[in-house]
Amino acid sequence: MKGLAMHIPTFDDMLAARGRIAHHVHRTPVLTSRMLNELSGAELFFKCENLQKAGAFKARGASNAVFGLSDEQAARGVATHSSGNHGTCLAYAAGRRGIPCTVVMPRTAPQAKKDAVRGYGARVVECEPSTTSREAVFAAVVAETGAEFVHPYNDPRVIAGQATCSAELIEDVAGLDAVIAPIGGGGMVSGCCLTLSNLAPKVKIYAAEPEQADDAARSFRAGRIIADDAPETVADGLKVPLKDLTWHFVKAHVTDILTASEEEIVAAMQLIWKRMKIVAEPSSAVPLATILKNRDTFAGKRVGVIITGGNVDLDRLPWN
Repeated sequence: MKGLAMHIPTFDDMLAARGRIAHHVHRTPVLTSRMLNELSGAELFFKCENLQKAGAFKARGASNAVFGLSDEQAARGVATHSSGNHGTCLAYAAGRRGIPCTVVMPRTAPQAKKDAVRGYGARVVECEPSTTSREAVFAAVVAETGAEFVHPYNDPRVIAGQATCSAELIEDVAGLDAVIAPIGGGGMVSGCCLTLSNLAPKVKIYAAEPEQADDAARSFRAGRIIADDAPETVADGLKVPLKDLTWHFVKAHVTDILTASEEEIVAAMQLIWKRMKIVAEPSSAVPLATILKNRDTFAGKRVGVIITGGNVDLDRLPWN
């Protein structure tokens, strides 16, 4: 992928991605909850990527990357490092195309996510739960296989794919004042920035992050990337740091990055399960947690909320 990371995806890339992935992903529904509207004082429109193929929005970026490969590239397969959802979604997309896939995963990743990756036919290679270990083990895998690296978020093909989510949202819901999504590495938020800055530039973009893994919020305040190596949070999908490509979008288009405590995240997750009757993983609950915590910011507004995934280890629910 030499040189590819320096390519900043464009609106045309998002449009091309929509066409490329149309037969491989769902157009997910937008749900509402009167009770959550009353709690927040806002009109909330939940874009349910937990109902996406492979259970997460990352099916979009992974499919765009996989189906954009030449036959020669595809023959060598694809590889990535992932705490779960990107790996699962890359395995799904690779399986659809019939090519090999290897995923480097922290040994502490939920068993359900490891099982899902293997279930789509991919190989799992375990590493220690730190960015340093993840990247070192992954380098060995690429050297061994010659596979095409599809980064979980710092990849223009992936960001262009994720950008299709907010394109659907603003087509389905008119007059949004804001959109909020979880932020770890920033792939979904970057996709929102790419689409909304072109189609709906007056819509404010917020990112939501755990207090215990708040490197994006600290980066935003400092005006430069600050990376934590191995933060601990129930929102396991949000432990990774921003990279140059996602930082490009975040610093240019995000209004604010809001944080929530572990207790607030779990409480918001329970609300989504109980009131909306849908399965959302902890990372997906962070936006609602920050909306309820910052009521004055969102009260009276029409807010799109990205529920990014629903892949949960049912044997390790955070309230058990």
